[in-house]
Amino acid sequence: MSQTLSVYNLMAVPLAPLAGALLAGVLGTHFGGNWIGRKASHTVTILGVLIAFCISVSTLSSVVNDGAHFNETLYTWLSVGGLKMEVGFLVDGLTAMMMCVVTFVSLMVHLYTIGYMEEDAGYNRFFAYISLFTFAMLMLVMSNNLLQLFFGWEAVGLVSYLLIGFWFNKPTAIFANMKAFLVNRVGDFGFILGIGLIVAFAGTLNYAEVFAKSQDLRLLVFPGTDWMLVTVICICLFIGAMGKSAQFPLHVWLPDSMEGPTPISALIHAATMVTAGIFMVARMSPLFELSDTALNFVMVIGSITALFMGFLGIIQNDIKRVVAYSTLSQLGYMTVALGASAYSVAVFHLMTHAFFKALLFLAAGSVIMGVHHNQDIRWMGGLRKYMPITWVTALIGSLALIGTPFFAGFYSKDSIIDAVSQSQLAGAGFAHFAVLAGVFVTAFYSFRMYFLVFHGKERFDQNPDAHHDDHGHADEAHGHGDHHHAHVPHESPWVVWVPLVLLAIPSVIVGFFTIEPMLFGGFFKGAIFIDAEKHAAMKVLAEDFHGPVEMALHAFSSLPFWLAVSGVATAYYMYMVNPALPAAIKRAAAPIDTLLENKYYLDWINENILARGARMLGSLLWKVGDETIIDGAIVNGAWKLVAWISGGVRRLQTGYLYHYALVMILGIFVLMTYFVWLK
Repeated sequence: MSQTLSVYNLMAVPLAPLAGALLAGVLGTHFGGNWIGRKASHTVTILGVLIAFCISVSTLSSVVNDGAHFNETLYTWLSVGGLKMEVGFLVDGLTAMMMCVVTFVSLMVHLYTIGYMEEDAGYNRFFAYISLFTFAMLMLVMSNNLLQLFFGWEAVGLVSYLLIGFWFNKPTAIFANMKAFLVNRVGDFGFILGIGLIVAFAGTLNYAEVFAKSQDLRLLVFPGTDWMLVTVICICLFIGAMGKSAQFPLHVWLPDSMEGPTPISALIHAATMVTAGIFMVARMSPLFELSDTALNFVMVIGSITALFMGFLGIIQNDIKRVVAYSTLSQLGYMTVALGASAYSVAVFHLMTHAFFKALLFLAAGSVIMGVHHNQDIRWMGGLRKYMPITWVTALIGSLALIGTPFFAGFYSKDSIIDAVSQSQLAGAGFAHFAVLAGVFVTAFYSFRMYFLVFHGKERFDQNPDAHHDDHGHADEAHGHGDHHHAHVPHESPWVVWVPLVLLAIPSVIVGFFTIEPMLFGGFFKGAIFIDAEKHAAMKVLAEDFHGPVEMALHAFSSLPFWLAVSGVATAYYMYMVNPALPAAIKRAAAPIDTLLENKYYLDWINENILARGARMLGSLLWKVGDETIIDGAIVNGAWKLVAWISGGVRRLQTGYLYHYALVMILGIFVLMTYFVWLK
């Protein structure tokens, strides 16, 4: 065990948010008698996350400066033969970075929630949920074995179910959280199959022990086939990531999850839960490096997600859904990087994306508050003079998102594009096209939203649906009974805009200062494995890198930069200069618009084919399998057969001796005849 990392400090990282969640969730709610009020509830949860963040920063410092490392089992829960089920921590560069990202974004969301959920009756319950979510995510990223990873994986899924359906009296929220739960179960089925195969053939759940046996696994084939076992394992694991990280076609839950309060959109769907799949694949890099087939599968799925989810962002009018589809697209970029064996680049984009996407979600929430809970960007406009802080921070987030040179998103996004261009996998050609086209698409929908919200003609007094209430209740319940769409927008309180400012800072600078150690230094040494002979993308990137300044300056003459500029310019012309053009294009391309409006009909397919098919299959199994075969033939048929046989036998038992004597004589006659015939 490393001398510079204390096991007690590491234990405090997940346990401090858990303690805050228990105090607020039990003592601060009706369940525990409401012993503590709102102020105490948000104080204990914020304090717990603050403690976790401070220890995480200290841990990251020790890992970076002192080369500290921790990999120990803390508790053995169960031993079955040679298989041990344990609780333990693995802390290296990858874990330490994730700990800081999770706790910092969670801390900002906790502070933001004080202002955003101020009027909500479930205030204490919400703080308990987001603190519990932080605990689950920390257990996931700090685990040193697949059992604990799976525990954290399922725990974040459970808490996200509670958060998406936080307003449980709102039908759309209930539908959304059930949808998220069911879709994630599909992915998790593949995930647990992958873990099961590892246990079956490696005989262990511990990361280090699994990786030590990776070369043995490489030589095995999946029973009954000629498939490489490691390929099957990796694809099963990635199916889990497809559900959690919302990859096509298991992405359908994430846009609907915007029915939850805005703070959880930033916490779950920008910074932590949806990136769990990216983290898992990066952690499992020693296995994925053994199968080009699995890497190709990862790359193609990521490419489809990056490009086609971006297209859906173009036609969205709900401000939160625009950001949600942006998240889907950016998750596709991370997945493409994983497929190109640029695991460190994927995780680097995970980190930068966490800051600017959390910023954009929270800025969207600030806008929603400022315009009295309207979410339709068509009925906003001109907000920059009413909400200057929200405007500036949203602009910073948008610039980071589209990959503007010197901003955080530029360094990670351009590195992904460069890595894919160097990949030799079969799917690399399509992937390179997808990530390049995605640059234009991202810039277009991001600045479409930006221009419609903050610039142009003021339209907030013309909204026909005056109250699209993000709080899931009637306005009167929130003290908004007097609000009408004629009200002037206003800047949000300080507890809302301070987190925006604090998130805007890393959205600008974090990429500049971290690209060299994270991508080309030893930051991920021992955490991420790459077979440089087979997959040389990172080696080529390292040879071409000459510092963050030169990289940014060179970008001004690169294709991605001018694609981004074109996207911004196109959005400006279409929505500021010639606002009649989008409607004309929509009419001219009606079939494409219909396809996009129906989200490629995937929801229709899920609801009308898969769900109905599953219901019909269930009905068939119930009617034929259960009622006819099991109940009718086996259960009822068995007693009816016994009754029929016993009824026949009962007729032979007359009670008369001469009947029995006659039967005995006939029996002797038959036997004698039989033996005579044998002779």
